[in-house]
Amino acid sequence: MTIYIIRRVLYMIPTLIAISILSFVIIQLPPGDFLTSYVAQLRQEGDNIDQTQLDSLRARYGLGQPVYVQYGKWISGIFLRGDWGQSMDWQKPVKELIWERLGLTMIISLSSLLVSWFIAIPIGVYSATHQYSWLDYTMTAFSFIGLGTPGFMLALILLFVLQSKFGLNVGGLFSEEYILAPWNWAKVVDMLKHIWVPMAIVAVNGTAGNIRITRANLLDELNKPYVETARAKGVKENTLIWKYPVRVALNPFFSTVGWSLASLVSGVTLVAVVLSLQTTGPMLLRALTTQDMYLAGSFILLLSVLTVIGTLISDILLALVDPRIRLQ
Repeated sequence: MTIYIIRRVLYMIPTLIAISILSFVIIQLPPGDFLTSYVAQLRQEGDNIDQTQLDSLRARYGLGQPVYVQYGKWISGIFLRGDWGQSMDWQKPVKELIWERLGLTMIISLSSLLVSWFIAIPIGVYSATHQYSWLDYTMTAFSFIGLGTPGFMLALILLFVLQSKFGLNVGGLFSEEYILAPWNWAKVVDMLKHIWVPMAIVAVNGTAGNIRITRANLLDELNKPYVETARAKGVKENTLIWKYPVRVALNPFFSTVGWSLASLVSGVTLVAVVLSLQTTGPMLLRALTTQDMYLAGSFILLLSVLTVIGTLISDILLALVDPRIRLQ
């Protein structure tokens, strides 16, 4: 196991270098750059910027240099000095912008993931052990509706219902008086009053999919010889189900749990935009549309790192929980 982990970590280094290069090049592919978008926006608002100012800004951000020079400065700053660059749009260091919203994003994503698992696994087990019962049909219908309904549509429906029927404004994660306020107990309580809406919306899609996964995998295991042998030996049915086939049926959860690291950071972007959440998703979308290359590149690099690390974690977890799998 140790040799396997060391080998995988060594493989990660060239993988991440290649990902960072591709990410930076892709961001540069659209015509123009941040200043092109910035000048166009100023002209729409009736303002003008002369060529001298434009050239000064290009020199300041290094936009007049070749792409490989810009990439070299960016990547060396990250790994050698811990400098992620300056956001041109926000006029703040990228590192500050990312960490400001990262905590809120992880709270929403992690809580939604745990809620999804706690609901989906028992329901999936019940549906598989009571196949074709009325509750199985009900949960199947719920799963298909949940999988087929986009999260942003659920957000719009929930916003409309809560606003029109109950007069509740649930957009954002804080009330207006707490948005810029320092963290204290009152701000935490205010966040808890708002966080259940995005958490419920994000959890719906995950719960629907996890119910189907648990049910399908458990049905494959219930009639296998080792289950029949345990029954023949007199093992109680509940003990039998949860001790043996359920453990095997949950393999997809362990094999994909590492991939959730990236989603913990990126969040559900469209849902966050609809609900006006102060998370990383809308910031990443804005960075891409405005060609804020250092902010967008840093986000993509961070997501790539978490995806590669998460894949390694998933492989190790799967080998630990399933004795049939050997990494050798």
